[in-house]
Order: sequence, then structure tokens, then C-alpha cells
Amino acid sequence: MERNEKVKYALIGCGRIATNHIKAAAANNLEIAAVCDVLPEHMETLLAKHGLENDFSIKRYSDYTAMLAEEKPLLVAIATESGLHAKIAIACLHAGANVIIEKPMALSMADADLIITKARDTGLKVAVCHQNRFNIAVEETRRALEEGRFGKLSHGSINVRWNRNRNYYAQAPWRGTWAQDGGCLMNQCIHGIDLLRWMMGDEVDEVYGQTRRQLHGYIEAEDVGMAVIKFKNGAVATIEGTTNVYPQNLEETLYIFGEKGTVKLGGASCNNIEIWDFTDETEHDNEKKGLAEETLNVYGNGHTSLYSDMIDAINNNRSPYVETQAGKNAIELVLAIYKSQKEGKSVKLPLTDFASTDMLGEFN
Repeated sequence: MERNEKVKYALIGCGRIATNHIKAAAANNLEIAAVCDVLPEHMETLLAKHGLENDFSIKRYSDYTAMLAEEKPLLVAIATESGLHAKIAIACLHAGANVIIEKPMALSMADADLIITKARDTGLKVAVCHQNRFNIAVEETRRALEEGRFGKLSHGSINVRWNRNRNYYAQAPWRGTWAQDGGCLMNQCIHGIDLLRWMMGDEVDEVYGQTRRQLHGYIEAEDVGMAVIKFKNGAVATIEGTTNVYPQNLEETLYIFGEKGTVKLGGASCNNIEIWDFTDETEHDNEKKGLAEETLNVYGNGHTSLYSDMIDAINNNRSPYVETQAGKNAIELVLAIYKSQKEGKSVKLPLTDFASTDMLGEFN
């Protein structure tokens, strides 16, 4: 691709999160060639929200296979229900398109491995939408970690205390189902789970989890999950994720404790630095304390940065910053918690074969 040539882009899935993708595409000057959704009204509502309803150079499709064949986009974003992510990603790669996949990248270990293998075999790029890695607060914390400022890691935690009511689940029949969504850990909490695993050393030894469906009897999956994680570097961590907080979202809070440093990230999506203490404190640390990145919603601002990184990865033939292994690691941890709940015991990693659908009937 010529450096000054616009990237031809298409979006599959025009629901709740799609507006962040259109914003990111526009901000990165992509050629929005097509949108696709099985419900035409979703496409029109999305385009109208961005003043694009009368732009008929943007093709509308209800069949993504037809769109891929006719438009041949260089970059496709997948923002459908989670259970379709893997199937559509494989089709996009087969058609020669690079892919941005909304989280989670898949709902089974087998499908995650299929995507990784297909990307490697085609030489195409795949990025997973764990966009909170681009939060300023998260980037500063990661930098401090890589510089060794925490010293030996002791422990950490992620607390995602949110609210999702019946109206939310009623907006789409796939929400809260094992086949297409999973529960609060797989949907709402996976961004925080990704950050926790990434910050605490990535290599997990053992997981023990408990999940429940407490207040949402009309869904299949869990609305609260708790877990203890043992990392191979000796650190331990806890996860608390729920959609049961009354009456609205409370927090997404990440703690990291080391022998020489303590950091607490908070706000709607780990976008604020609430505690920043290190033994080797410098004048620059004062700039970090109290840092608050304004966001319009819980999705944060990271989609635009993730898109920018992906375009650079395509242009320079390198891996995206949030590549497929990162996406696999996040779902592996969630699925390990699910398996622990199902079996009533701790689960050793790596997890080779488990899927959200293995939880069918768990709370019946």
C-alpha cells in the first residue's frame, strides 16, 4: 500500500460499540467503504449518528461474505455478538483483510488458536480490542513496570463493579447467553482482566474461581465472579467482576503492589491514577498523581489509538500492540475461572480445550 493511499475499511456489526469504531476510523482518515449488519436499521442509525446517512459511497450489506467479496477491504473491524467473532475473523483473513476484533476475540480456546494460526499462515495482521491498554494512566503504569520501579511484585487486583439491568439484556437476545456472550467476566470485565494479567507478569500458574447468577435470572451466564490467580513469578491476584451494583456503574479499579511501589488506577475504565507511590520518586511523579483522562463512556478513548497502531503495523509489517496472543490470554483466564466453577477446584494453565458453551446449564 502506498503511504499516502487511504486504507479501505469496513465494519461488520453496527450495535452498541460500533460508534467507537466509526469514530476511530474517521479520526485515522480511513476510507469507510462499507458497513454490515443483519438489521438494516442498525446501519442507518449508526451512520446517522456520525452524519453519514446520506453518504451512499458507504455501501450497506446484510451479508458479510458478500461484502468481503465485493469490496475487498484492507482492514475490517468485527463488532458483532462475541460468539460470531472467530467465524467472521477467519472469513476476513481468508479474503485477504487485516482484522480488528472486538473483545473477546473468541469464546473457546480452539477458536482463539484457529485465528492465531490463520493470521500466521496468511501473514495478515489481527488486533484485539483491549483498548484500555492505550489509556494514559495504563501506559504510565506499564512504563513504570517495565522500568522495574515496582521491584518484586507482591499482589494485585481488578475490581469491575458495574450495573447492567434488564433493559440492557433485552436490547439483544444474545446477551448473557453462553453461546454468544458469556457472563459479566467475559463481557464487561475482560478489559480489566486483560490489564491485570498483563501487568502481573502474564504467565499464570493456577486459577481458582467462583461464579454465580444472583440477580439476573433471565440470563444463562454469571452476573458475579470472583477468582484468585497464582502467577508463575510468585505474585498473586484477585478478580472481582459483577453487573449487580445498584443503581449504576461504580468503578473499574486496578491495584498493583510491589516492594518499591503501589499504584491504584480507577475511574470508569482504569483511566485515572488515584495512587502513585514509589521509593525512587522524582519530580515527574507529581505529574502522574491525580491524572484523570476524560472519557465520554466506559469504553474510554483507546479505540482511536488502537486503530492508529494497527495502520502502522500494516504499513511497517509488524505485530499490532494488542496482538492475538494478548486476546487469547484474556479469554484463557476467563475460561479457566469458568472451568474452576464447573469442576469445583483450581485449574492449572495453560488451558488447552474449554469453551463458554461448556458452561451450559450451570445455573439452571
